[in-house]
Amino acid sequence: MYVESFKQLTVWQKSIILVKEIYLLSDNFPRHELYGLSSQMRRSAVSIPSNIAEGKKRKTLKDYIQFLHIASGSAAELETQIIIAKDLYKKIDFTRAESILVEVQKMLAILIKKLEEVKSFRN
Repeated sequence: MYVESFKQLTVWQKSIILVKEIYLLSDNFPRHELYGLSSQMRRSAVSIPSNIAEGKKRKTLKDYIQFLHIASGSAAELETQIIIAKDLYKKIDFTRAESILVEVQKMLAILIKKLEEVKSFRN
């Protein structure tokens, strides 16, 4: 099935849900984290759907794949930040965010693999 808009991509839709979850979670952080871990987590989370969208709008498959790799890197950053936050803020439940993040990471890995197969088939 051909996907015309990045908004039709399930991985983009799921990553938007992840962004909202991270915003809700980080609202529970202490005020002194406003420009620290909270801000970094939000930026990492927002970077995931942003890079998926930008990559989809690029002219070449190679560029699209590169932006998906960047989104995947941002997901890894967010995973690391959640690990740190869980250790610092034990009373906050990160289960839903972690679950959504794992889903997004798996979806990105599958999409990258499939697109790389298409790319190698074209060459």
